[in-house]
Amino acid sequence: MFRNMLENVRKNCPLIHNITNYVTVNDCANILLACGASPIMADDKEEVAEITAICSGLNINIGTLNNRTIESMLIAGKRANDLNHPIVLDPVGCGASKLRTETAMKLIKEIKFTVIRGNISEIKTLAFGSGTTKGVDADIADKITEENLDNVIDFAKAFAEKTGAIIAITGAIDIITDNRKTYCVRNGHPMMSSVTGTGCQLSAMTAAFVAANSEHASEAVAAAVSAMGYAGETAYKRLTKTDGNSTYGNYIIDAIYNMTPEMLEKGANYEVR
Repeated sequence: MFRNMLENVRKNCPLIHNITNYVTVNDCANILLACGASPIMADDKEEVAEITAICSGLNINIGTLNNRTIESMLIAGKRANDLNHPIVLDPVGCGASKLRTETAMKLIKEIKFTVIRGNISEIKTLAFGSGTTKGVDADIADKITEENLDNVIDFAKAFAEKTGAIIAITGAIDIITDNRKTYCVRNGHPMMSSVTGTGCQLSAMTAAFVAANSEHASEAVAAAVSAMGYAGETAYKRLTKTDGNSTYGNYIIDAIYNMTPEMLEKGANYEVR
C-alpha cells in the first residue's frame, strides 16, 4: 500500500545525494525535507564519491549540464553501484541538444540505474538514441492519451527490460513499470506544468521513496508519483484569485509536508496492469 511507502520515508529519513540543476536545487531540497527525507547537494568530483557513500540514495539530474558535472555524475553513479544504493536518473531535456543526448546515453551505459524518470519525449530519446523535445518539455506529438496508453505501456515495459531499470514516464497520465507490473497514475493538475521544477522535485522525492522502500522499489516509485500529483491537486484547491504559479509551487511543497500516509492512500488515483 502507498501509505506504507510514505510511512517508511518518514521513519527512516533517508539522506539523498543530489547532483541536480541549479534552476531547481532549492525546491528539490525543500521537497525532500517536506516528505521526511534529508537532502545533500554536492557536485564536485573531489567529493562526490565520499558524499555518495554516506547517503542512502543518489539523484542525478542533467537539467543544467556541463562538462564539470558530467564527470562527477559518473564518479558518484559508479560509487553508488558499488554500494548497491538506489540511483534515479532524470534526463532533463534529452533530445534538445547533442550534449544532453550523448551524456544521458553514456550515463545509462556506464551506470546501472534503479529508476529512469522523465517525460515521454526524453524517455523515447533515451530508448532510440534520438528524438525531439520542446526545450525541457515533452513534444506535443508525444502526448500520452487514453487512446495510445497501451502502446506507451508496451514501449515502457520494453525499455525497462532493456535497461533493468524501473521506467517512470510522467505526464497527464503517469506510467511506472519494471516490465512485470505497471502502474498507471492519474493524479495531478494541469497547472503543475506552469511551475518550473515539479519534475525535478519528483525525481528527488522518488530517490527518497526508493531508498526507504528498497524491497518494494516499483511500488515506491508509483507512490512518489501519486504523492506529487495529489499534492498538485491539493495545492490547487488553496489558490485564490490573486495567486499565481509562484504561490502554487510553494503550496505543492506545503501539501507534501502536510500529507499523511492515510491521505496518500485515500487520494492516490491509480490502476495496476
